[in-house]
Amino acid sequence: MLTDQYPRVELSHTPTPLESLKNLSDTLQGPNIWAKRDDCTGLAMGGNKARQLEFYIGDAVSKGADTLLTTGAVQSNHVRMTIAAARKLGLEVEVQLEKRVDGRQPEYYDSGNPFLMRLMGARIHTYPVGEDEEGADRALNERAEQLRREGRNPYVIPLSGNHIPYGSLGYVKCAEELLLQAMQRSVSIDAIVLASGSATTHSGMLAGLRALGSDIPVYGICVRRDQNAQAERVLKKSAQVAEMIGSRAAITEQDVWVDDSMLYPGYGQLNDELLEAMRLTARAEGILLDPTYTGKAMAGLIKLVRNATLQPNQNVVFLHTGGSPALFGYPEILASEQEIPAFHDVQ
Repeated sequence: MLTDQYPRVELSHTPTPLESLKNLSDTLQGPNIWAKRDDCTGLAMGGNKARQLEFYIGDAVSKGADTLLTTGAVQSNHVRMTIAAARKLGLEVEVQLEKRVDGRQPEYYDSGNPFLMRLMGARIHTYPVGEDEEGADRALNERAEQLRREGRNPYVIPLSGNHIPYGSLGYVKCAEELLLQAMQRSVSIDAIVLASGSATTHSGMLAGLRALGSDIPVYGICVRRDQNAQAERVLKKSAQVAEMIGSRAAITEQDVWVDDSMLYPGYGQLNDELLEAMRLTARAEGILLDPTYTGKAMAGLIKLVRNATLQPNQNVVFLHTGGSPALFGYPEILASEQEIPAFHDVQ
C-alpha cells in the first residue's frame, strides 16, 4: 500500500459502495454514471473528511496529542467530523468557525452542521474573516500555545495550503480502493468528477491514480476559488502528495483540470444549476447532495454531459463526498417546492 509508512487511525467505514446511477444516466441520456459513495463513511453522518482525518489524527496520536484544534466555515463538514473523531478517540477538541457566507437565513447558523457540533459538545471559537486562511491558522496556533502553557498537548489541523497534506493520503487509499472495485466489476472508468475545494481530496485522488499507473482524468469542479487559483493549488498539493508516497509519476499541468463555472455567486451560495442538480439527483436516485460541495460538483458533471465532454459510451464516477447535514441550513431551497404539511395538520 502506498500509504503504509504513515500512522493512521481507523475512523471510516470502507470500502464505500460503488453504485450505478442508472436512473440519472437515463435521464441525462449521457454516460453511465457511477457514484463512489463516500457519504457512507460513517462518523457523524459521513463524508470524505473521515478518510482524511484518519491520517491527520494518526499523526496527532503518534505525537501524544490530547487536544485537536481545527477551523472551517459555519457549515463545515470537516469541523463536524473532526469533533466526532475526537469524541470517538477520547480526545479534547476545540474548533474555530469562520464567517465565509453572507446573507444567510438564521437556520444556517443554528441547524445542520452547527447543531451537530453543539450536540457533540465541542468548545467553539469564532474568526471574523472568511477568506483569510493564514490568519485563521494563526489564530488556531495562538490558541494551541495557550493550551501548551496550561499543560496540554494540542494538535492543529490547519486550513491553508502551507502544511504537510496528511489528509490527502486518505484519497490515495481511495484511489487504490476505487480501481480495485472497478476491476472486480469489470468496469473501465473513463473519468472521475469531484468537488475541488481545499484540494485535499482532489490531489490525493490524482496523485494516487498516477502512482498506480492510471491515466483516468479527474475533473475538479471549483467550490471555493477561481479555476486559476485552484489549478495552482491542486498542482502544488498533488506534487507534495506524490513525493510523500514515493511516486515517480510526475504530476503536470496537463493532469490538473478544474472548472469554476458553477462557483458563482460564491462559496456556499445557491445558483440555478446547483438547484437543478440537487433536485434531479434526489428525484432520480434518492441521493442527497449539499449546496456547497456535491451539488455544485454534480452541476459540473451535468454540464460536462451536455457539452459532450463526457460521452454516452463512457463510465463516469461521481465522488459523493457527503455534506448532507448542510441541507438543513438552507430552507430557501424548498421555497418553490410543493408545501409539505406540518405534522399537526396531517390527519
